[in-house]
Amino acid sequence: MGVRDQVASGLGRAASRVLGPTDLPAALAVCTLDPVASVLAATRIEVAQRVGPGLAGGQVWGWPVDGPLLAVCWAGANLVPVVPPTLGADDAHAAVDAFVRTARAHGRRSSSIVGDSRVALELWRGLERFWPRAREVRSAQPSLAIARDPDVEPDPRVRLAQPHELATLLPACIAMFTEEVGYSPVAGGGTAYRERVRSLVESERAYVRWSATGDPYAGPPQPEFKAELGAVALGVAQVQGVWVDPVLRGRGLSEPGMAAVVVEARRRVAPVVSLYVNAYNTRALRAYRRVGFEQVGTFATVLF
Repeated sequence: MGVRDQVASGLGRAASRVLGPTDLPAALAVCTLDPVASVLAATRIEVAQRVGPGLAGGQVWGWPVDGPLLAVCWAGANLVPVVPPTLGADDAHAAVDAFVRTARAHGRRSSSIVGDSRVALELWRGLERFWPRAREVRSAQPSLAIARDPDVEPDPRVRLAQPHELATLLPACIAMFTEEVGYSPVAGGGTAYRERVRSLVESERAYVRWSATGDPYAGPPQPEFKAELGAVALGVAQVQGVWVDPVLRGRGLSEPGMAAVVVEARRRVAPVVSLYVNAYNTRALRAYRRVGFEQVGTFATVLF
């Protein structure tokens, strides 16, 4: 049985199938129906187009089994369903049910479920009885985007991180991840996380503001603000890993720092810059809105 014919269970509209290389353009076409909401999945699908799904670190599931693709799901380190809002309610439920069947058949291999809240939470409700207990469910994460110049003057000291700065930047990245997710990404060795940060720096997707160097007793410059373009596809650059040194929080670094990221990302990478943030993080939401970000949807994340 070829990869195009594999299904988790059932036939037709009751199941999804594992997509092969020739299916990936159609999978990306599904993502174009809502580029901001789909950017996480679309980024991985574009990688799968270049190197093959296996080397991309996951699979792409498509629904329905027969006929044109109407919904897709990236299944890798994250499980990212894409069920376009243009689908009717019955089709949307059928697509999610099909992805539930496939996910149950494969078992939990992902560290999170993330995506549009209505889809991600419905997918989790279908899996909750069969997968291990979630560590945390973040059900309301406003998805924000900006497609114009920011409303705040950019910080001129924010620039691209350089490869030779990786060793100094990495502790700030680890601190951000630990604070945001609740555990250290290098607790068990962390090679994959280090390589992820290295890749972002080398691909010119990591931005940083370094401390001033005028004091010879202060030691080498340290990161004061940093952010990465963690997902880029379909004309959208999604900002991830925003962090300000805890000692400097409340001093107005985040707004001009994010403004600088927006200007440079729109100039070099993509016309639309997006991000998502926990609804309870009111300070961050205020900062992003001051920069000019507007809410365009709501994400949800289920962490394991």
